Amino acid sequence: MLHRELTPADIAQLVELNNRNVPAVSPSDAVGMAVLLAETETTVAVVADDDPRTVLGFALLMRAGAAYDSENYRWFEARGSDFLYVDRIVVADSMQNAGVGTALYSAIFAAARDRGLTEVTCEVNVEPPNPDSMRFHERLGFTEVGRQSTKGDTIVVALLAAAV
Repeated sequence: MLHRELTPADIAQLVELNNRNVPAVSPSDAVGMAVLLAETETTVAVVADDDPRTVLGFALLMRAGAAYDSENYRWFEARGSDFLYVDRIVVADSMQNAGVGTALYSAIFAAARDRGLTEVTCEVNVEPPNPDSMRFHERLGFTEVGRQSTKGDTIVVALLAAAV
């Protein structure tokens, strides 16, 4: 599988992939996705070998100090500054259990190492439950470091961290 950075030309694909994965991720439109891309420290996409324009999965990553208003990001920022935060990670339905998520996290951990950071952080919904994502993150070495209710008490997330 090939990796590359995301570009504004990818926004339509990102919105489609993203919105097929709600409620595991928050819904987005093209404007919101463009804003997210502009706020990220870095991005990573796994793309088709035969067509690098086709995004099979993506992750949006932020470091401490970003002007980002996410409740979960702010929780991690209050905890410390030595992290790379996975704002969202999305894999196309057709690519579930095909190694795309593992490939994304391999690139994410490499990006954290390249920046001299000590941990990667993210959150996984526990209400509504997302047990497949929780198991996947646990296999990668993530542990729960906190829990919070978000979105006006409509979602509860497990806040996860893994050493780089």
